[in-house]
Amino acid sequence: MTVEDGVSGVKRVKRVPLEGATTDAQAVAKYQELLVQRSKGALPTLNRTPKFKDYAQQYFDYYNQVKDAKRASTLATERIAVNHWIEHLGHVRLDRITRALVNGYIAKRQGLKRTGRTVNLEVICFRNVMKRAIEDGLIQRLPTENLRPLKWTPQKRSLFSPDQIEKICAAGVKESKNGTEFANYIRLMAFCGARMSETLRLKWSDVNWQQRQLTIGSDGLAKNHKSREVEFNPKLEVLLKEMLARKAPDSDWLFPSPQRGDVDRASRTFRESLLIARKEAGIPKFGFHDCRHFFISMCVMSGIDFMTIARWVGHQDGGVLIGKVYGHLSNEHAQLQAQRVNFGSVAVASSVA
Repeated sequence: MTVEDGVSGVKRVKRVPLEGATTDAQAVAKYQELLVQRSKGALPTLNRTPKFKDYAQQYFDYYNQVKDAKRASTLATERIAVNHWIEHLGHVRLDRITRALVNGYIAKRQGLKRTGRTVNLEVICFRNVMKRAIEDGLIQRLPTENLRPLKWTPQKRSLFSPDQIEKICAAGVKESKNGTEFANYIRLMAFCGARMSETLRLKWSDVNWQQRQLTIGSDGLAKNHKSREVEFNPKLEVLLKEMLARKAPDSDWLFPSPQRGDVDRASRTFRESLLIARKEAGIPKFGFHDCRHFFISMCVMSGIDFMTIARWVGHQDGGVLIGKVYGHLSNEHAQLQAQRVNFGSVAVASSVA
């Protein structure tokens, strides 16, 4: 039978097994079925497919060579997840990977106490590799087809108080060489809700003093590749003005690297300063993402509508996630405020007056 290679496009005559046929009549019927499938471009995989572990390496080699197809951080995350899949079914050829193998992996990871969210993300990474295999003509269908994601309940993150955040900042200034920059980094994330990497990549050109806005993701490297504007709140404006007064004259970055030399570049991380500061402050569980959590929580408890908060922090769902994860804060805050309503003599006297 003449078969076209799905990758190279070269047509070759191949011997094709008529699987399931045990009589001449069945063989003829099977052959006719293959001819129909070929005319529709729906032939099953007739070549020997690579093992998953080998194809996964091809997948990463491809994306490492193709510029801007995927971020390095995305590939690093995918590689960690795919390595778990390789341990489970790396020896299996692509066309032999079944739903049973996929279900076995999910059960195995849950048995290791991995959260539903983690397992779902690992399935997505696996699916990305297999989708590429479909594009390469190696398989026809995904073994994860119609697979429903696991249900999971987000772990409740601690909400640190303004005093605790300031305690972290003060400890950083006291104990770290770049303590002032570290403190500004913490405060800026807490006052605008930017993610860690987004904050490190901010330039002074992103600060619009006239419009009183901070643009996040103007370099196109935000999580969803879209920039957004955060209007100045009083704390954010004061902080930016203080930082401007101490701006490095030879750098365009809000957080320039102390080792930049002749090439102006941003700082890569404040991780070491964080470890030192939270130990000194006695707050060992504080992390950078808690600043974003703090910003969203304060906005919710201040009565800001969810859609506006979502726009500020770069969510594309119009505030659905904010309402789902943080909506209880709005209710709790309203309950606390309700307890302050005074129907006593003072209120009556004031009303009469």
